[in-house]
Amino acid sequence: MRAPIGDFDPATPAPDCLDELTRPVADAVRRWSGSVPADQILYVDTEPEWADTAVFLEHYGRELLERSANCVVVAGRRGGETMLAACVVLSATRVDVNGVVRRQLGARKASFAPMEVATGETGMEYGGITPIGLPDGWPILVDSAVVDLPYVLVGSGRRRGKLLVPGKAFTELANAVVLEGLGV
Repeated sequence: MRAPIGDFDPATPAPDCLDELTRPVADAVRRWSGSVPADQILYVDTEPEWADTAVFLEHYGRELLERSANCVVVAGRRGGETMLAACVVLSATRVDVNGVVRRQLGARKASFAPMEVATGETGMEYGGITPIGLPDGWPILVDSAVVDLPYVLVGSGRRRGKLLVPGKAFTELANAVVLEGLGV
């Protein structure tokens, strides 16, 4: 099957290639429910050494910048408590951690979570973290520009491979909150 965005061939429905995904992502695809069928989430194979956004775009096409998203883990702190959350923004933007994220989490201070925390808590590889399959209870903050796209390229849980996800599917993730201005 041809990918709906980019020049990826083949694109495989995620339920048909669960072995390519990390366990939390594969489990989330198995349990998927909602208005967007799981077989509309597509997996495309990509080179792991090209996983970081700038290098990825050099090899797979600059036009994907406006059609891809990054998922980053943030830590909000208040009164000695730390809350982890995920933020999903278009790759052409950066997360407004000290403004929108801090206020949404009700935190006194917010910052990007250290790599060891992000990978250890998610069970995913750094450079491939995706909002699909995150730990139960985590807030998932999604920029409104992401949900407006027909398809969005995002991590697959590993550095090798990406998922192509209909934008509206992000609104159906547990604990998802769509926010204006999350990506600046």
